[in-house]
Parts: sequence; C-alpha cells; structure tokens
Amino acid sequence: MKEIQDLIKSGATIVDVRSREEFEQGHVTSSLNIPLNEVVARIDEFKSIQQPFLVCCLSGGRSEQATEYLQSMEIKCLNAGGWQQVQSWLSD
Repeated sequence: MKEIQDLIKSGATIVDVRSREEFEQGHVTSSLNIPLNEVVARIDEFKSIQQPFLVCCLSGGRSEQATEYLQSMEIKCLNAGGWQQVQSWLSD
C-alpha cells in the first residue's frame, strides 16, 4: 500500500481499465483509460508508459487481471485497486 501511495505522490501514470462508459462517469484526474478488453491489443502502448505505473478499476478485480498479464509481459506495474481510493490518495 505504501509503495502505491508513494508512486501516486511521485506522479506515476495511472491506467484505468474500466469501460469507456464507466470512465466517463468518473475517474482519477489525469488517468489514462485503456479498457481491460483492449489490454492485449494495446500492449505497445503500455510498454511506452514510464514504469512502474499503476492500474485501477472499480474495485480492483479487473486491474488485478490486467496487472497479472502486463507483469507476465515484463511490464512493471502495480494494481492500485479501486479508482476512488486512488483519487483519495492523490488529495492526501
């Protein structure tokens, strides 16, 4: 948890893997939206993001799936869980 909070405070990129519709209803300020069903097809985009970065969603389930896949592709990222928790850490 501390590592995630430190990354947030240091300005790490935050990728939200919820659907576009969910993302449009609310998201972490300055986060990127790459829906879970597009993760594999957009792998080069993930490789271009400064690592380590954070992955979030609504509750942490989809971001865990994305994180496991990305880490298997040797991309350094962490599951930050739900986007609202991430947003609250940004304002701490």
